[in-house]
Amino acid sequence: MYVCLCHGVTDRDIREAAANGCNSVRQLGKEMGVGRQCGRCASMAREILRESQQTDYFELAGMLAHPA
Repeated sequence: MYVCLCHGVTDRDIREAAANGCNSVRQLGKEMGVGRQCGRCASMAREILRESQQTDYFELAGMLAHPA
C-alpha cells in the first residue's frame, strides 16, 4: 500500500527502513521524503514504524523466553 504518494513510498519500504535501523518519521523524511511535501502521510508512516518496532520487540522477547 502506498503511504506517501508524493514520493512513492510504500508500507513495505517503511518496514524495511525500520528493519535497517530507522526509528523516527524524521529519519524517514531524510531518507525517503516521507512527510516532507504535503504531510498527509506522516501519521500513517508513524503508525507503521511503531508497529514494526513492536513486532521486533515481540520477536526478541519470544527468542529470549525460549532459548535454543
